[in-house]
Amino acid sequence: MTAPIPHLPSAPLGTGDLAAEITAQLSTQLCRVRLRGFPPPETPGPTLVAVAHGSRDPRALPTVRALLDRVRALRPGLAVRLGHIELNRPLLADTLAELRGEAVLVPLLFGHGHHVTHDLPAALAGAPQLAGRVAAPLGPHPLLAEALHGRLLEAGFPGAPSPRTAVVLAAAGSRAPRSARDTERTAQLLSARLGGTPVLPAYASAAAPTVAEAVRTLTARGHDRIAVAGCFTAPGRFATQCADAAPGTAAAPLGDHPALARLVLHRYDQALLARTGSDPASVRAATVAV
Repeated sequence: MTAPIPHLPSAPLGTGDLAAEITAQLSTQLCRVRLRGFPPPETPGPTLVAVAHGSRDPRALPTVRALLDRVRALRPGLAVRLGHIELNRPLLADTLAELRGEAVLVPLLFGHGHHVTHDLPAALAGAPQLAGRVAAPLGPHPLLAEALHGRLLEAGFPGAPSPRTAVVLAAAGSRAPRSARDTERTAQLLSARLGGTPVLPAYASAAAPTVAEAVRTLTARGHDRIAVAGCFTAPGRFATQCADAAPGTAAAPLGDHPALARLVLHRYDQALLARTGSDPASVRAATVAV
């Protein structure tokens, strides 16, 4: 029996985004997809080093570990390690010092801010025994929109669009213009997934508007059912700050949502394809084992 064609969002997408959306939809239906040119599953690839920011919140480390357990379950045999930029152990520098051979650093971050563009390459440069590369951050991507949508539904946000509803997409914030553009694109993807519900980006620091300012803007536009969705992997100061500013529903951090685990592997696979010199279309459309 022929499988149904996946539903695509109603909002217009660019060529790269369309390829990524098709990949995200198909990955929910396929049991196992092997990338052309990749070694068989029994042959381990480079170590995947997931890079979390770190937090003093005691819930943060168990949440990140749960996400990586889900990643390991999706890709048995792949070596998956954890490193933190600050505040939690293991620190990234310590994790890298223990490794040899090849590694791919996958930032558990959602845009091209200073950590992704400067701190992670510097950490690799400080581990000359490694042949490594830094993968793209987790956003923007349709799989991220899927995870955000899932957490909103779990928090009680209505599934059907309504003129009264709107969402504030909260992110940590960065002074890097590209990071803000990444968050804006994630907001567009989430809006499309929500059937056109307005989604306004907001930031916990370093950028504007704040969550409270975004809520006021949406209220002035006639929306009185406003939820806050957070681009945060785990609980922490910024995630709590943004949730506390919600006038109603506040979604939980993304944690070990299945779509986020698939996205971590997707970024890892993209980085490996880029290393082999594959054409850009293949890199964008790389699929993951689910």
